[in-house]
Amino acid sequence: MARAVLFDRIGGPEVLRIEDRPVPEPGPGEVRIRVDAIGLNRAEALFRAGTYYEQPILPGSPIGYEAAGVVETGVEGFPEGTEISTIASFSMRQYGVYGDRVVVPVSSLVRRDEVTGASVWLTHQTAYGALVERGGLRPGDTVLITAASSGVGIAAIQIANHLGAVPIAVTRTGAKRDQLLAAGAAHVVTLDSTDLVKEVRELTGGAGATLTIDPVGGPGVVDLVEATAVGGLLVVYGWMGGAPTPLPMNWDRQVTVFGYGNGSYVTRNPERRRRSEHFINAGLRIGTLRPAVDRVFDDLADIVEAHAHLESNAQVGKVVVRVRH
Repeated sequence: MARAVLFDRIGGPEVLRIEDRPVPEPGPGEVRIRVDAIGLNRAEALFRAGTYYEQPILPGSPIGYEAAGVVETGVEGFPEGTEISTIASFSMRQYGVYGDRVVVPVSSLVRRDEVTGASVWLTHQTAYGALVERGGLRPGDTVLITAASSGVGIAAIQIANHLGAVPIAVTRTGAKRDQLLAAGAAHVVTLDSTDLVKEVRELTGGAGATLTIDPVGGPGVVDLVEATAVGGLLVVYGWMGGAPTPLPMNWDRQVTVFGYGNGSYVTRNPERRRRSEHFINAGLRIGTLRPAVDRVFDDLADIVEAHAHLESNAQVGKVVVRVRH
């Protein structure tokens, strides 16, 4: 038998449940993996709550994009026993990695070593795609990173430094300032005590950020446009705020606003995906990119608590759940 985390209705972390079921068998284009660890992501919390861009098929919806594990049913390129990670190249309406033995598309596999596990690929690939592939980030550019203590935020700080850019981290309060500076932020802007636009303009000599990336959306986008340089780019890759996102009124700034989805832009684009894998693996080898893990939970039995911690916004970096066999 295998264990799987499923949910029958949308709601908070408490809707997640564990079910024992027969070990799944892969079909064409699929592979079964033994999961050793799961990396939690905001997308999964939104999916569980019914606020993601696609809706779960209920009851018994699977969940989860990112896992580290071992191939159990070998296929070309990934023989049995290969250590792998999964990336978000599939729909959670069809597949989910919250379990101990799961079936996923072969196209979702990347090889891993002991460094990467379940805490690197989705966060760093999302940050890479937004900053490099879409944003064209270059040495000396200033990048404004909102929700900077998230897994993607920390990855964006690392990638900006790796490329010689200047990362400005945005966080709600001063509680995480020291941790963000330790993570490599050149500057930290706190929303509870600072005028965002004024502070960013002062930090950039009046110009504003070359590139801004934001997973929150909502009314705050208007200030982000004002904090971005004339002719700059704002990449919105999420809607954590949940409120409608207005169009900015100040067209004089000529800021391009781009809605970014990592699945369509990178993971399902063979050439961008290939570049992302080489970029991330190179950064891991030399140590400029590294896992940023906030907390590790012991087993699938802790999945409700782990989701509650993810949504508490208390973490800096990834939340990981081990899977015991």
